[in-house]
Amino acid sequence: MLPGDTLTRDGCLAFLGERIPGFHVGGKTALAWRGVRQNVSFRERLTLWGDPSKPLPAWFTERFDHHYQTTKLFDPKLAKGFGLQPLPNGHPKVLVSVPERAVLEMLSDVGKNQSLDEARQLVEALRSPREKTLDELLAHTMRIKVVRLAELLSNDLNLPWAPLAKRHSQRLGGGKRWISVSKSGERLDLKRA
Repeated sequence: MLPGDTLTRDGCLAFLGERIPGFHVGGKTALAWRGVRQNVSFRERLTLWGDPSKPLPAWFTERFDHHYQTTKLFDPKLAKGFGLQPLPNGHPKVLVSVPERAVLEMLSDVGKNQSLDEARQLVEALRSPREKTLDELLAHTMRIKVVRLAELLSNDLNLPWAPLAKRHSQRLGGGKRWISVSKSGERLDLKRA
């Protein structure tokens, strides 16, 4: 940078994307950037994903409110970069999850940084996910919680892809019930249908 220059969000994201394996905009932020949002926030909080679990540089964290996630959501057999694309009119080096991947990433955050109520609203707002893409992603999803939430919400909302989510939930197994308690004390009880 030259003196007087300002760091731009997309410029910083492109820079980090070239240096951090698997770095991309995901989850709730990717959904919002792709037009699936429930509430408009006063100040954007970036949901970022990457492979290494090390902190992002201080020059970035001081300027941009964010949550950096390193959860291994998909197995290594999923093609590298599957479901990651730049926005049509965005910076070509800023990878953003497609809606099908973003919704699974967002479900991974339920109980941590994401409420179940808002997750339900976002899943309902996701108009027509591409079933072939969603099937590929669910086939490689390793997290029982994510697949069970996809099954529960798609079934409750009577979405056309509910049978797909149910099939993958049965594939992962894990018993008839999965229970977790969030930091805030909210109980997440996911029963298999």
